Amino acid sequence: MNVKNVIKVFNVDKLKVEIYPDRTSMGRQAAFEVSEKLKALLSTQPEVRMIFAAAPSQNELLSELVSINGIEWNRVTAFHMDEYIGLEEAAEQMFGNFLKERIFGKLNFKQVNYINSKPDNLNAECKRYADLLEEAPIDIVCLGIGENGHIAFNDPPVADFNDPVLVKIVSLDNISRQQQVNDGCFPSIESVPRKALTLTVPALFSAKYMFTVVPGLTKKTAVYKTIKGEISNDCPATILRKHENAVLYLDSQSASKIY
Repeated sequence: MNVKNVIKVFNVDKLKVEIYPDRTSMGRQAAFEVSEKLKALLSTQPEVRMIFAAAPSQNELLSELVSINGIEWNRVTAFHMDEYIGLEEAAEQMFGNFLKERIFGKLNFKQVNYINSKPDNLNAECKRYADLLEEAPIDIVCLGIGENGHIAFNDPPVADFNDPVLVKIVSLDNISRQQQVNDGCFPSIESVPRKALTLTVPALFSAKYMFTVVPGLTKKTAVYKTIKGEISNDCPATILRKHENAVLYLDSQSASKIY
């Protein structure tokens, strides 16, 4: 169902921005628009390839998406965009586990490709996952924006709009690590891993469509910089303004500095 109780819609460069009164209406509308795009793509091609973010900011989108009927998930191949290094495989904070609980394990995907952050050779794992990404074009990315403006784990210190690789090992910025505590995923910053594997900016930007869901007061500064700031690695999310088919979904809290 298309709720469309939108407060404001506008464009910044090529990026479409939609502001909703609360997280629920934001997530419902984002899920509706993702589902409509999925159905349209599946009507013209045999398979859809999607990348998902794993974060509490995505909860409303994911729960709504799971409930929508009429999507042939058995024709969808799924990826996730990052994974911690150093946690136990069964840890609930592992992004693969997060997504398995909320969507990957609830729908009959054609295939789910998990990042393995505990192989003998992490560089080889980066190449393995990059090879999977390159098997065919990526159709849809569902992502968020971090408190420091990151997309996936491309924090400002390591983000590269022209990265030569699709997957890499990164050291996490302390702002990014503290966000995991703010989100309630870890009890303290000391318990948050310092390293991760992440899809790079070019890997994400290669998607035909990007649906970016960003609720909450803690994201208001990152949203402001994304929309008002210079397009640069200092706020990696600003690159969304150059994408041909990107939408940014906000609630009244995350949008509170821009309207």
